[in-house]
Amino acid sequence: MQVTQSLITMKILTNIISPLFTPRQKALQRFAQDSDSIQQNELFAILKNAQQTIWGLQYDIKTIKTYTDFVQRIPIQTYDMLKPFIEQMMNGEKDILCQGKISWFAKSSGTTHDKSKYIPVNSDILKQCHYQGAFDTISFYLRNRPDSRFFSHKGLILGGSHSTSPVNRNAHCGDLSAVLLQNMNPLANLIRVPSKEIILMNEWESKIKAIVDNTFQSDVGNLSGVPSWMLVLIKEVLKKSGRDNLSEVWPNLEVFFHGGINFEPYREQYQTLIPSDRMQYMETYNASEGFFGIQDDPDDPALMLMLDYGIFYEFIPMNELEKESPRVIPLSEVEINQNYAMLITTRGGLWRYLIGDTIRFVSKFPHKFIITGRTKNYINAFGEELMVDNADQAIAYVAKMTRSKVKDYSAGPRFILDKAKGYHEWVIEFEKTPDSLDYFAEMLDYKLQDLNSDYEAKRYKNISLQPLLIKPVKEGTFHVWLKQKGKLGGQHKIPRLTNDSTLINELLAI
Repeated sequence: MQVTQSLITMKILTNIISPLFTPRQKALQRFAQDSDSIQQNELFAILKNAQQTIWGLQYDIKTIKTYTDFVQRIPIQTYDMLKPFIEQMMNGEKDILCQGKISWFAKSSGTTHDKSKYIPVNSDILKQCHYQGAFDTISFYLRNRPDSRFFSHKGLILGGSHSTSPVNRNAHCGDLSAVLLQNMNPLANLIRVPSKEIILMNEWESKIKAIVDNTFQSDVGNLSGVPSWMLVLIKEVLKKSGRDNLSEVWPNLEVFFHGGINFEPYREQYQTLIPSDRMQYMETYNASEGFFGIQDDPDDPALMLMLDYGIFYEFIPMNELEKESPRVIPLSEVEINQNYAMLITTRGGLWRYLIGDTIRFVSKFPHKFIITGRTKNYINAFGEELMVDNADQAIAYVAKMTRSKVKDYSAGPRFILDKAKGYHEWVIEFEKTPDSLDYFAEMLDYKLQDLNSDYEAKRYKNISLQPLLIKPVKEGTFHVWLKQKGKLGGQHKIPRLTNDSTLINELLAI
Protein backbone atom coordinates (compact mmCIF):
# COMPACT_ATOMS: atom_id res chain seq x y z
CA MET A 1 0.00 0.00 0.00
CA GLN A 2 2.83 2.37 0.91
CA VAL A 3 4.62 1.63 -2.37
CA THR A 4 1.42 2.35 -4.35
CA GLN A 5 0.93 5.68 -2.57
CA SER A 6 4.55 6.62 -3.28
CA LEU A 7 4.10 5.87 -6.99
CA ILE A 8 0.91 7.93 -7.08
CA THR A 9 2.73 10.82 -5.38
CA MET A 10 5.60 10.68 -7.87
CA LYS A 11 3.19 10.55 -10.82
CA ILE A 12 1.41 13.63 -9.48
CA LEU A 13 4.81 15.34 -9.20
CA THR A 14 5.48 14.64 -12.89
CA ASN A 15 2.09 16.02 -13.93
CA ILE A 16 2.54 19.16 -11.82
CA ILE A 17 6.18 19.95 -12.50
CA SER A 18 6.55 19.17 -16.23
CA PRO A 19 4.37 22.09 -17.48
CA LEU A 20 6.59 24.55 -15.57
CA PHE A 21 9.26 24.02 -18.24
CA THR A 22 7.08 25.06 -21.20
CA PRO A 23 7.73 28.85 -21.07
CA ARG A 24 11.49 28.33 -21.03
CA GLN A 25 11.26 25.88 -23.93
CA LYS A 26 9.69 28.68 -25.98
CA ALA A 27 12.21 31.27 -24.79
CA LEU A 28 15.13 29.12 -25.90
CA GLN A 29 13.92 29.41 -29.49
CA ARG A 30 15.26 33.00 -29.46
CA PHE A 31 18.79 31.62 -29.69
CA ALA A 32 18.19 30.87 -33.37
CA GLN A 33 17.25 34.47 -34.24
CA ASP A 34 18.67 36.89 -31.66
CA SER A 35 22.09 35.53 -30.70
CA ASP A 36 23.95 38.79 -31.36
CA SER A 37 21.56 40.98 -29.39
CA ILE A 38 21.37 38.48 -26.53
CA GLN A 39 25.17 38.46 -26.24
CA GLN A 40 25.43 42.25 -26.43
CA ASN A 41 22.87 42.53 -23.63
CA GLU A 42 24.86 40.07 -21.51
CA LEU A 43 28.09 42.02 -22.00
CA PHE A 44 26.65 45.39 -21.01
CA ALA A 45 24.75 43.93 -18.05
CA ILE A 46 28.06 42.47 -16.78
CA LEU A 47 29.82 45.81 -17.30
CA LYS A 48 27.07 47.76 -15.54
CA ASN A 49 27.16 45.50 -12.49
CA ALA A 50 30.94 45.83 -12.19
CA GLN A 51 31.27 49.62 -12.49
CA GLN A 52 31.91 50.23 -8.78
CA THR A 53 34.15 47.20 -8.19
CA ILE A 54 37.92 47.43 -7.75
CA TRP A 55 38.28 45.90 -11.22
CA GLY A 56 35.70 48.24 -12.70
CA LEU A 57 37.39 51.32 -11.30
CA GLN A 58 40.83 50.13 -12.41
CA TYR A 59 39.68 49.83 -16.03
CA ASP A 60 37.13 52.70 -15.92
CA ILE A 61 34.41 50.31 -17.04
CA LYS A 62 31.65 52.91 -16.79
CA THR A 63 33.05 54.65 -19.90
CA ILE A 64 32.99 51.47 -22.05
CA LYS A 65 30.25 52.05 -24.63
CA THR A 66 31.02 49.53 -27.39
CA TYR A 67 32.53 46.09 -27.87
CA THR A 68 35.57 47.77 -29.43
CA ASP A 69 36.02 49.81 -26.23
CA PHE A 70 35.78 46.61 -24.22
CA VAL A 71 38.48 44.86 -26.29
CA GLN A 72 40.83 47.83 -26.15
CA ARG A 73 40.35 48.40 -22.42
CA ILE A 74 40.32 44.90 -20.89
CA PRO A 75 43.30 42.60 -21.58
CA ILE A 76 43.02 38.83 -22.00
CA GLN A 77 43.34 37.11 -18.61
CA THR A 78 44.66 33.83 -17.28
CA TYR A 79 44.05 32.48 -13.79
CA ASP A 80 47.49 33.61 -12.66
CA MET A 81 46.62 37.18 -13.66
CA LEU A 82 43.32 37.12 -11.75
CA LYS A 83 44.72 35.24 -8.76
CA PRO A 84 45.63 38.33 -6.64
CA PHE A 85 42.06 39.62 -6.98
CA ILE A 86 40.59 36.18 -6.18
CA GLU A 87 42.76 35.95 -3.06
CA GLN A 88 41.31 39.28 -1.90
CA MET A 89 37.83 37.86 -2.43
CA MET A 90 38.70 34.70 -0.49
CA ASN A 91 39.91 36.87 2.39
CA GLY A 92 36.46 38.43 2.69
CA GLU A 93 36.93 41.65 0.75
CA LYS A 94 33.91 42.73 -1.27
CA ASP A 95 33.38 44.41 -4.65
CA ILE A 96 36.64 43.12 -6.13
CA LEU A 97 36.02 41.39 -9.50
CA CYS A 98 32.25 41.50 -9.16
CA GLN A 99 29.68 43.05 -6.85
CA GLY A 100 29.38 41.90 -3.26
CA LYS A 101 31.22 39.50 -1.02
CA ILE A 102 31.85 35.97 -2.34
CA SER A 103 31.69 33.04 0.08
CA TRP A 104 31.89 30.07 -2.31
CA PHE A 105 34.72 29.03 -4.60
CA ALA A 106 34.78 26.07 -7.00
CA LYS A 107 38.05 24.19 -6.76
CA SER A 108 39.43 22.81 -10.01
CA SER A 109 42.70 21.48 -11.40
CA GLY A 110 45.52 23.96 -11.18
CA THR A 111 47.95 25.92 -13.30
CA THR A 112 51.69 25.66 -13.86
CA HIS A 113 52.25 27.49 -10.59
CA ASP A 114 49.43 26.14 -8.40
CA LYS A 115 47.95 22.76 -7.56
CA SER A 116 44.40 24.13 -7.64
CA LYS A 117 42.40 27.03 -9.03
CA TYR A 118 39.62 28.66 -7.01
CA ILE A 119 36.84 30.02 -9.20
CA PRO A 120 34.49 32.51 -7.48
CA VAL A 121 30.86 31.38 -7.49
CA ASN A 122 28.46 34.18 -6.59
CA SER A 123 24.68 34.00 -6.45
CA ASP A 124 24.32 35.28 -10.03
CA ILE A 125 26.45 32.46 -11.44
CA LEU A 126 24.78 29.89 -9.19
CA LYS A 127 21.24 30.85 -10.19
CA GLN A 128 21.49 32.41 -13.65
CA CYS A 129 24.14 30.03 -14.96
CA HIS A 130 24.59 26.66 -13.23
CA TYR A 131 21.05 26.08 -11.93
CA GLN A 132 19.53 27.59 -15.07
CA GLY A 133 21.68 25.20 -17.09
CA ALA A 134 20.29 22.23 -15.18
CA PHE A 135 16.76 23.57 -15.66
CA ASP A 136 17.30 24.04 -19.40
CA THR A 137 18.81 20.57 -19.76
CA ILE A 138 15.59 19.10 -18.39
CA SER A 139 13.58 21.54 -20.55
CA PHE A 140 15.20 20.23 -23.71
CA TYR A 141 14.83 16.65 -22.55
CA LEU A 142 11.11 16.99 -21.78
CA ARG A 143 10.55 18.75 -25.12
CA ASN A 144 12.17 15.81 -26.93
CA ARG A 145 10.57 13.19 -24.71
CA PRO A 146 6.91 14.12 -24.05
CA ASP A 147 6.23 10.61 -22.72
CA SER A 148 8.89 10.99 -20.01
CA ARG A 149 8.06 10.15 -16.39
CA PHE A 150 11.11 12.11 -15.28
CA PHE A 151 9.76 13.26 -11.93
CA SER A 152 8.14 9.93 -11.15
CA HIS A 153 11.51 8.35 -10.34
CA LYS A 154 14.74 9.27 -8.57
CA GLY A 155 17.76 10.92 -10.14
CA LEU A 156 21.20 9.58 -9.22
CA ILE A 157 23.95 12.23 -9.20
CA LEU A 158 27.57 11.13 -9.18
CA GLY A 159 29.47 14.28 -8.28
CA GLY A 160 33.03 15.16 -7.42
CA SER A 161 35.18 13.68 -4.71
CA HIS A 162 35.76 16.73 -2.56
CA SER A 163 33.11 18.00 -0.16
CA THR A 164 33.10 21.68 0.64
CA SER A 165 35.55 22.81 3.29
CA PRO A 166 36.46 26.19 4.78
CA VAL A 167 39.36 28.05 3.20
CA ASN A 168 39.24 30.49 6.11
CA ARG A 169 36.49 32.08 8.18
CA ASN A 170 35.31 34.02 5.11
CA ALA A 171 35.17 31.39 2.36
CA HIS A 172 34.37 27.77 1.53
CA CYS A 173 35.62 25.75 -1.42
CA GLY A 174 34.95 22.38 -3.03
CA ASP A 175 34.42 20.66 -6.36
CA LEU A 176 31.77 22.47 -8.39
CA SER A 177 29.28 19.66 -7.79
CA ALA A 178 29.78 20.00 -4.03
CA VAL A 179 29.26 23.77 -4.16
CA LEU A 180 26.07 23.30 -6.20
CA LEU A 181 24.72 20.64 -3.85
CA GLN A 182 25.38 22.75 -0.77
CA ASN A 183 23.38 25.62 -2.24
CA MET A 184 20.64 23.59 -3.94
CA ASN A 185 16.97 24.01 -3.09
CA PRO A 186 16.06 21.37 -0.45
CA LEU A 187 13.05 20.37 -2.58
CA ALA A 188 15.51 18.72 -4.97
CA ASN A 189 16.07 16.04 -2.33
CA LEU A 190 12.60 14.70 -3.14
CA ILE A 191 13.79 13.43 -6.50
CA ARG A 192 17.51 12.78 -5.87
CA VAL A 193 19.64 9.93 -4.51
CA PRO A 194 21.84 9.28 -2.64
CA SER A 195 21.78 11.55 0.41
CA LYS A 196 23.83 14.74 0.42
CA GLU A 197 26.09 13.26 3.09
CA ILE A 198 27.05 10.39 0.79
CA ILE A 199 27.43 12.52 -2.34
CA LEU A 200 29.82 14.83 -0.50
CA MET A 201 32.06 12.08 0.88
CA ASN A 202 35.75 12.74 0.19
CA GLU A 203 37.27 9.26 -0.08
CA TRP A 204 36.26 8.04 -3.53
CA GLU A 205 36.32 4.26 -3.09
CA SER A 206 34.31 4.40 0.15
CA LYS A 207 31.95 6.83 -1.52
CA ILE A 208 31.25 4.45 -4.43
CA LYS A 209 30.46 1.65 -1.99
CA ALA A 210 28.12 3.91 0.01
CA ILE A 211 26.31 5.07 -3.14
CA VAL A 212 25.81 1.49 -4.29
CA ASP A 213 24.52 0.36 -0.89
CA ASN A 214 22.21 3.38 -0.71
CA THR A 215 20.76 3.28 -4.23
CA PHE A 216 20.79 -0.17 -5.83
CA GLN A 217 17.28 -0.89 -4.51
CA SER A 218 15.96 2.61 -5.33
CA ASP A 219 13.72 3.43 -8.28
CA VAL A 220 16.28 5.35 -10.35
CA GLY A 221 15.07 6.98 -13.56
CA ASN A 222 17.97 9.21 -14.55
CA LEU A 223 21.74 9.44 -14.07
CA SER A 224 24.08 12.45 -14.03
CA GLY A 225 27.87 12.34 -14.09
CA VAL A 226 31.10 11.80 -16.00
CA PRO A 227 30.88 8.69 -18.29
CA SER A 228 34.10 7.03 -17.10
CA TRP A 229 33.24 7.27 -13.40
CA MET A 230 29.58 6.43 -13.88
CA LEU A 231 30.73 3.23 -15.60
CA VAL A 232 32.65 2.30 -12.45
CA LEU A 233 29.50 2.85 -10.37
CA ILE A 234 27.29 0.86 -12.75
CA LYS A 235 29.59 -2.15 -12.60
CA GLU A 236 29.59 -2.02 -8.81
CA VAL A 237 25.78 -1.83 -8.80
CA LEU A 238 25.60 -4.91 -11.02
CA LYS A 239 28.06 -6.75 -8.79
CA LYS A 240 26.03 -5.85 -5.68
CA SER A 241 22.68 -6.76 -7.23
CA GLY A 242 23.83 -9.90 -9.03
CA ARG A 243 22.11 -8.71 -12.21
CA ASP A 244 23.43 -8.92 -15.77
CA ASN A 245 22.46 -5.43 -16.86
CA LEU A 246 21.27 -2.16 -15.36
CA SER A 247 17.80 -2.36 -16.89
CA GLU A 248 17.12 -5.30 -14.57
CA VAL A 249 18.17 -3.22 -11.55
CA TRP A 250 16.48 0.06 -12.53
CA PRO A 251 13.76 -0.79 -15.09
CA ASN A 252 12.53 2.83 -15.21
CA LEU A 253 15.92 4.27 -16.18
CA GLU A 254 15.42 6.56 -19.19
CA VAL A 255 18.28 9.07 -19.51
CA PHE A 256 21.94 9.68 -18.66
CA PHE A 257 23.02 13.34 -18.50
CA HIS A 258 26.76 13.23 -19.05
CA GLY A 259 29.67 15.62 -19.50
CA GLY A 260 33.33 16.19 -18.80
CA ILE A 261 34.72 13.85 -21.48
CA ASN A 262 33.69 12.62 -24.91
CA PHE A 263 30.98 9.97 -24.63
CA GLU A 264 31.62 8.15 -27.93
CA PRO A 265 34.40 5.81 -26.68
CA TYR A 266 31.99 4.64 -23.95
CA ARG A 267 28.72 4.49 -25.89
CA GLU A 268 28.92 0.80 -26.85
CA GLN A 269 29.67 -0.24 -23.27
CA TYR A 270 26.66 1.71 -22.01
CA GLN A 271 24.39 0.22 -24.62
CA THR A 272 25.54 -3.25 -23.56
CA LEU A 273 25.03 -2.55 -19.85
CA ILE A 274 21.70 -0.72 -20.39
CA PRO A 275 19.92 -2.67 -23.17
CA SER A 276 16.77 -0.55 -23.12
CA ASP A 277 15.23 1.03 -26.22
CA ARG A 278 13.88 3.81 -23.95
CA MET A 279 17.36 4.86 -22.81
CA GLN A 280 18.66 8.23 -24.04
CA TYR A 281 21.99 10.00 -23.59
CA MET A 282 22.29 13.77 -23.33
CA GLU A 283 25.53 15.73 -23.10
CA THR A 284 26.08 18.94 -21.14
CA TYR A 285 29.09 21.24 -20.90
CA ASN A 286 29.27 22.46 -17.33
CA ALA A 287 32.64 23.59 -15.97
CA SER A 288 33.73 25.31 -12.77
CA GLU A 289 33.79 28.58 -14.69
CA GLY A 290 30.27 28.28 -16.08
CA PHE A 291 27.58 26.25 -17.83
CA PHE A 292 28.20 26.65 -21.54
CA GLY A 293 26.35 24.11 -23.67
CA ILE A 294 23.55 21.55 -23.87
CA GLN A 295 22.75 18.86 -26.41
CA ASP A 296 19.30 19.96 -27.48
CA ASP A 297 18.68 17.20 -30.05
CA PRO A 298 19.24 13.49 -29.22
CA ASP A 299 20.03 12.79 -32.88
CA ASP A 300 22.66 15.54 -33.10
CA PRO A 301 25.79 15.23 -30.91
CA ALA A 302 26.53 18.97 -31.15
CA LEU A 303 25.86 21.23 -28.17
CA MET A 304 23.87 24.45 -28.28
CA LEU A 305 25.78 27.43 -26.90
CA MET A 306 23.77 28.90 -24.02
CA LEU A 307 23.65 32.65 -24.53
CA ASP A 308 21.78 34.21 -21.59
CA TYR A 309 23.59 32.79 -18.55
CA GLY A 310 25.48 35.95 -17.53
CA ILE A 311 28.40 35.00 -19.81
CA PHE A 312 29.85 36.90 -22.77
CA TYR A 313 31.82 34.74 -25.21
CA GLU A 314 34.86 35.52 -27.34
CA PHE A 315 37.05 33.24 -29.42
CA ILE A 316 40.68 32.97 -30.51
CA PRO A 317 41.45 30.96 -33.68
CA MET A 318 43.85 28.17 -32.67
CA ASN A 319 46.48 29.29 -35.19
CA GLU A 320 46.55 32.66 -33.37
CA LEU A 321 46.74 31.34 -29.83
CA GLU A 322 50.51 31.38 -29.39
CA LYS A 323 50.90 34.90 -30.79
CA GLU A 324 51.73 37.78 -28.46
CA SER A 325 48.61 39.66 -29.59
CA PRO A 326 46.20 37.02 -30.92
CA ARG A 327 43.15 37.95 -32.97
CA VAL A 328 40.00 37.76 -30.83
CA ILE A 329 36.49 37.70 -32.26
CA PRO A 330 32.97 37.83 -30.77
CA LEU A 331 30.33 35.19 -31.41
CA SER A 332 28.95 37.16 -34.38
CA GLU A 333 32.19 36.57 -36.33
CA VAL A 334 32.85 32.86 -35.76
CA GLU A 335 33.13 30.53 -38.74
CA ILE A 336 31.98 26.96 -39.16
CA ASN A 337 34.53 24.13 -38.80
CA GLN A 338 37.30 26.25 -37.28
CA ASN A 339 38.97 25.37 -33.97
CA TYR A 340 38.75 28.14 -31.38
CA ALA A 341 40.03 28.68 -27.86
CA MET A 342 37.23 30.16 -25.77
CA LEU A 343 37.34 33.36 -23.70
CA ILE A 344 34.58 34.19 -21.22
CA THR A 345 33.55 37.28 -19.28
CA THR A 346 31.05 36.47 -16.53
CA ARG A 347 28.94 37.97 -13.79
CA GLY A 348 31.02 35.83 -11.44
CA GLY A 349 34.11 37.99 -11.92
CA LEU A 350 36.02 36.32 -14.76
CA TRP A 351 37.20 38.86 -17.32
CA ARG A 352 38.19 37.80 -20.85
CA TYR A 353 39.29 34.61 -19.17
CA LEU A 354 41.00 31.91 -21.22
CA ILE A 355 39.37 28.76 -19.82
CA GLY A 356 41.61 26.31 -21.69
CA ASP A 357 38.93 24.53 -23.74
CA THR A 358 38.75 24.41 -27.52
CA ILE A 359 35.56 24.12 -29.57
CA ARG A 360 34.48 23.95 -33.19
CA PHE A 361 31.16 25.36 -34.41
CA VAL A 362 29.16 23.12 -36.71
CA SER A 363 26.22 25.50 -37.24
CA LYS A 364 25.08 29.06 -36.58
CA PHE A 365 21.65 30.40 -35.61
CA PRO A 366 21.47 28.56 -33.32
CA HIS A 367 25.17 28.32 -32.59
CA LYS A 368 26.02 24.66 -32.07
CA PHE A 369 29.46 23.25 -31.45
CA ILE A 370 31.51 20.27 -30.40
CA ILE A 371 34.26 20.29 -27.78
CA THR A 372 37.54 19.51 -29.52
CA GLY A 373 39.85 19.42 -26.51
CA ARG A 374 42.04 21.61 -24.39
CA THR A 375 44.46 24.33 -25.43
CA LYS A 376 47.17 22.22 -23.76
CA ASN A 377 45.68 18.78 -24.45
CA TYR A 378 46.73 17.96 -28.01
CA ILE A 379 49.77 16.67 -29.90
CA ASN A 380 51.61 19.04 -32.21
CA ALA A 381 55.17 17.75 -31.86
CA PHE A 382 55.56 17.32 -35.63
CA GLY A 383 53.03 19.86 -36.95
CA GLU A 384 50.18 17.34 -36.93
CA GLU A 385 47.81 19.34 -34.68
CA LEU A 386 46.02 16.24 -33.44
CA MET A 387 43.03 17.24 -31.27
CA VAL A 388 41.19 15.18 -28.68
CA ASP A 389 38.01 14.91 -30.73
CA ASN A 390 40.04 13.33 -33.57
CA ALA A 391 41.45 10.80 -31.12
CA ASP A 392 38.10 10.01 -29.51
CA GLN A 393 36.38 9.51 -32.86
CA ALA A 394 39.16 7.30 -34.16
CA ILE A 395 39.30 5.14 -31.03
CA ALA A 396 35.52 4.67 -31.06
CA TYR A 397 35.53 3.78 -34.77
CA VAL A 398 38.37 1.25 -34.58
CA ALA A 399 37.10 -0.35 -31.37
CA LYS A 400 33.76 -0.97 -33.08
CA MET A 401 35.45 -2.26 -36.24
CA THR A 402 37.65 -4.70 -34.32
CA ARG A 403 34.95 -5.70 -31.80
CA SER A 404 37.18 -4.58 -28.95
CA LYS A 405 36.46 -2.32 -25.97
CA VAL A 406 38.74 0.50 -24.86
CA LYS A 407 38.46 1.42 -21.20
CA ASP A 408 41.01 4.26 -21.16
CA TYR A 409 43.80 5.63 -23.28
CA SER A 410 46.39 8.37 -23.53
CA ALA A 411 48.86 9.25 -26.28
CA GLY A 412 52.00 11.32 -26.61
CA PRO A 413 54.96 11.85 -28.94
CA ARG A 414 58.22 9.92 -29.06
CA PHE A 415 61.23 11.41 -30.84
CA ILE A 416 63.80 9.56 -32.95
CA LEU A 417 66.62 12.02 -32.49
CA ASP A 418 69.08 10.59 -34.99
CA LYS A 419 66.44 10.73 -37.75
CA ALA A 420 64.80 14.08 -36.87
CA LYS A 421 61.40 12.44 -36.82
CA GLY A 422 59.21 10.47 -34.43
CA TYR A 423 55.92 8.71 -33.77
CA HIS A 424 52.93 8.70 -31.44
CA GLU A 425 52.81 6.17 -28.63
CA TRP A 426 49.33 5.15 -27.45
CA VAL A 427 48.93 3.62 -24.00
CA ILE A 428 45.61 1.76 -24.04
CA GLU A 429 43.80 -0.16 -21.32
CA PHE A 430 41.44 -2.57 -23.07
CA GLU A 431 38.37 -4.05 -21.47
CA LYS A 432 38.23 -6.41 -24.45
CA THR A 433 41.49 -6.76 -26.38
CA PRO A 434 41.32 -6.91 -30.19
CA ASP A 435 42.39 -10.11 -31.95
CA SER A 436 45.30 -8.25 -33.53
CA LEU A 437 46.97 -5.23 -31.96
CA ASP A 438 48.86 -4.62 -35.20
CA TYR A 439 45.62 -4.38 -37.14
CA PHE A 440 44.10 -2.11 -34.45
CA ALA A 441 47.14 0.19 -34.73
CA GLU A 442 46.99 0.19 -38.53
CA MET A 443 43.29 1.09 -38.57
CA LEU A 444 43.74 3.74 -35.87
CA ASP A 445 46.47 5.37 -37.95
CA TYR A 446 44.29 5.19 -41.06
CA LYS A 447 41.29 6.73 -39.31
CA LEU A 448 43.35 9.56 -37.82
CA GLN A 449 44.58 10.41 -41.31
CA ASP A 450 41.00 10.37 -42.51
CA LEU A 451 39.92 12.78 -39.75
CA ASN A 452 42.89 15.16 -39.70
CA SER A 453 44.56 16.49 -42.86
CA ASP A 454 47.58 17.82 -40.93
CA TYR A 455 48.19 14.38 -39.43
CA GLU A 456 47.74 12.84 -42.89
CA ALA A 457 50.29 15.24 -44.38
CA LYS A 458 52.90 14.45 -41.74
CA ARG A 459 52.34 10.72 -42.20
CA TYR A 460 52.83 10.93 -45.99
CA LYS A 461 55.59 8.43 -46.85
CA ASN A 462 56.72 8.58 -43.20
CA ILE A 463 58.49 11.85 -43.99
CA SER A 464 58.22 13.34 -40.49
CA LEU A 465 55.86 11.04 -38.60
CA GLN A 466 56.29 7.27 -38.36
CA PRO A 467 53.39 4.79 -37.83
CA LEU A 468 51.92 4.98 -34.34
CA LEU A 469 52.75 2.39 -31.70
CA ILE A 470 50.30 0.85 -29.22
CA LYS A 471 51.35 -0.21 -25.73
CA PRO A 472 48.53 -2.18 -24.02
CA VAL A 473 48.60 -1.99 -20.22
CA LYS A 474 47.02 -4.18 -17.58
CA GLU A 475 43.59 -3.53 -16.11
CA GLY A 476 43.57 -0.82 -13.46
CA THR A 477 46.63 1.07 -14.72
CA PHE A 478 44.82 4.36 -15.24
CA HIS A 479 42.99 3.96 -11.92
CA VAL A 480 46.34 3.55 -10.16
CA TRP A 481 47.73 6.64 -11.92
CA LEU A 482 44.75 8.73 -10.83
CA LYS A 483 45.07 7.42 -7.28
CA GLN A 484 48.79 8.25 -7.20
CA LYS A 485 47.98 11.79 -8.29
CA GLY A 486 45.15 12.16 -5.75
CA LYS A 487 42.65 12.48 -8.58
CA LEU A 488 40.13 9.73 -7.94
CA GLY A 489 36.64 11.13 -8.33
CA GLY A 490 33.85 12.21 -10.61
CA GLN A 491 35.35 15.46 -11.92
CA HIS A 492 38.86 14.18 -12.64
CA LYS A 493 39.73 13.02 -16.14
CA ILE A 494 42.59 11.24 -17.88
CA PRO A 495 44.50 13.60 -20.23
CA ARG A 496 43.91 11.96 -23.60
CA LEU A 497 46.70 13.70 -25.51
CA THR A 498 49.87 15.34 -24.26
CA ASN A 499 52.58 17.17 -26.15
CA ASP A 500 55.44 15.43 -24.35
CA SER A 501 56.07 11.90 -23.07
CA THR A 502 55.85 12.53 -19.29
CA LEU A 503 52.39 11.01 -18.80
CA ILE A 504 53.17 8.08 -21.12
CA ASN A 505 56.28 7.27 -19.10
CA GLU A 506 54.34 7.42 -15.81
CA LEU A 507 51.64 5.07 -17.11
CA LEU A 508 54.14 2.57 -18.49
CA ALA A 509 56.05 2.63 -15.20
CA ILE A 510 52.87 1.47 -13.44
